[in-house]
Amino acid sequence: MPSLQSVISCLSDYDPTALPVDQANRIIADVVEPVTGIEQLAIRTALDRVLAEDVVSPIDVPAHDNAAMDGYAFNAANLPASGDAVLTVAGTALAGDTGLPAPAAGTAVRIMTGAVMPAGCDTVIPQELVEVDGDTIRFAADAVRAGDNRRFRGEDLAAGKPALRAGRLLRPADLGLLASLGIAEVRVRRRLRVAFFSTGDELRSIGETLDAGCVYDSNRYTLHAMLTRLGVELIDMGVVRDDPAALEAAFRTACENADAVITSGGVSVGEADYTKAIMARLGDVTFWKIAMRPGRPMAFGRIASNGKEALLFGLPGNPVAVMVTFYHFVRAALHRMMGTDLAAPPLMRVRSAQAIRKKPGRTEYQRGILAPGADGQWEVRITGQQGSGVLRSMSEANCFIVLGHQQGGVAAGDPVDVMLFEGLI
Repeated sequence: MPSLQSVISCLSDYDPTALPVDQANRIIADVVEPVTGIEQLAIRTALDRVLAEDVVSPIDVPAHDNAAMDGYAFNAANLPASGDAVLTVAGTALAGDTGLPAPAAGTAVRIMTGAVMPAGCDTVIPQELVEVDGDTIRFAADAVRAGDNRRFRGEDLAAGKPALRAGRLLRPADLGLLASLGIAEVRVRRRLRVAFFSTGDELRSIGETLDAGCVYDSNRYTLHAMLTRLGVELIDMGVVRDDPAALEAAFRTACENADAVITSGGVSVGEADYTKAIMARLGDVTFWKIAMRPGRPMAFGRIASNGKEALLFGLPGNPVAVMVTFYHFVRAALHRMMGTDLAAPPLMRVRSAQAIRKKPGRTEYQRGILAPGADGQWEVRITGQQGSGVLRSMSEANCFIVLGHQQGGVAAGDPVDVMLFEGLI
């Protein structure tokens, strides 16, 4: 596992006082590695778990050539060059029937979707295209081509081939796929353990008296929700006061019981120096000023206590900045630790409904509302005040408006990139 400092030392343009978003993510990706530990689970309990190894199909799917729809199976050699085909119905094939004899020349078999193709038949004419007169069917010869509406054995999955690859986050369709192969259990990576806490003397938990100058701690609740969506094991350590002994004890407890530690507050310029000092004393940690808005201050590294190690993500204290830095740095790192193969959320190019002020030299994540415009084309507008303490801007939004590092201001009607919250948040 590479050290943070060894990764940083290879970067000639590294500047912790103005670190671009892309470079910060590259550094994190180079340091983070998947956790070890594998469990074997019944597929009913494996939803949202990460496959630890490839799943190889033990059978062909489908197991036989079969009909793709209800209709009539026949040999395409019986089709005339033009005009109508007239065939005699020689029997019926239902799903589950096997070993039907090959129909004679000039005959067809009534067949249902999924039924095994009778020997000698290679084509199915849909029933909607057929005129039936007693035991005789008639249809236009050019209504079907040889091989139409026939599914081949192993067409979906061939025996001995990988059905699902290691690193896949198992979704409902994957569990159905495993069941279709007769696989009852899978090997998955163990759940990631994440400890988190907020720092600050001004913070109060829900249910406590809100004294003058104090605020309720919202960050732990957003972090709890964001981490729950990832399916990790949570260790909520509450609010830790700005006291050196209490902070060091919290960091050590978190490190000794979790794979990753997430804090909010204590990493900005002017905040308690001992918070940063404790972080740095416990391990290989660097403090960044990310060229982004919101969410400029951030700490990242690895801390250790009593022979245990954990990755550390020190996030800003402002509520929106916590969410933005989590989604654009921490989420990807935790997925990597979980061993998943998920790609970064895609960006969608849409029209801006209004002018947006922006200075080059930093990446901005404005909170936006994406909706069809008057002409039916997608357009996005900001949610109003974009301050890093305005949590309402996240609650009302359905996307981030992503304004790149070198990008300047946006005029109404200009195209912009948006990242949808659906599937992210």
